[in-house]
Amino acid sequence: MGLTERIGNITTEVYERILMDDIRKNPVPCHIGIITDGNRRYARQIGISENEGHVRGKEKLEEVLEWCMDVGVKVVTVYGFSTENFKRNKSEVDFLFSLINEAFLDLLKDERISRNKINVKVIGDISKLPDYLRATIRKVEQETDGYHDFRFNLAIGYGGREEIISAVRKLGKEIEDGTLSPEEITEEKFRNYLYDGSIPDPDLILRTSGEERVSNFLLWQSAYSELYFSDVNWPDFKKIDFLRAILAYQGRKRRYGT
Repeated sequence: MGLTERIGNITTEVYERILMDDIRKNPVPCHIGIITDGNRRYARQIGISENEGHVRGKEKLEEVLEWCMDVGVKVVTVYGFSTENFKRNKSEVDFLFSLINEAFLDLLKDERISRNKINVKVIGDISKLPDYLRATIRKVEQETDGYHDFRFNLAIGYGGREEIISAVRKLGKEIEDGTLSPEEITEEKFRNYLYDGSIPDPDLILRTSGEERVSNFLLWQSAYSELYFSDVNWPDFKKIDFLRAILAYQGRKRRYGT
């Protein structure tokens, strides 16, 4: 490592400490939703395969979860595989399923899960996932079911519109059966029919890669979320980028309504 690079690293570390000190002066978001966009774009830019780009994205997620715990975030929901992703090339979809499965298996062996009491859940329609991945998901959820200090949700086979339609169908069936009347339906009641009604609404939705849309992610839950868009592709997302997102959130005045 050259002198210039060492000086750059020291400067970055000092700046991170300054940002962290500022962050600790104010409340941090309890729940962050993350749209991890830009793996393929990153891969093309640096000349590696798209599959390797997804691997780099998986590694970045491990880092970001650590950063979230460092600042005091309690819940993180990550958009891992959308309903639209099923339309991608079959070989890429198969690779992504294998990568997600590998990530879950790694979680089972990671002592940070038990040390930090991390509860892992999957939200989405998992019926379309391969049998081996569904089995791994069930195992991870069972193994971490007793942990409550930190919640990590991975949205797989997930679409916000599909989640709402699924909830409406369940409600319609109960109305048809006579176990529920339309007058009983409230926002809180409706929440119970989502994939997981126990998840608090996200305070902050963070998206990388410069795209400024929520792309069918947590549509019901994010009605009053603050939105933050970073120009950086997900594998290139650095701790400074993350801390700036938290500071931006802290600098906003939350409004519920107009």
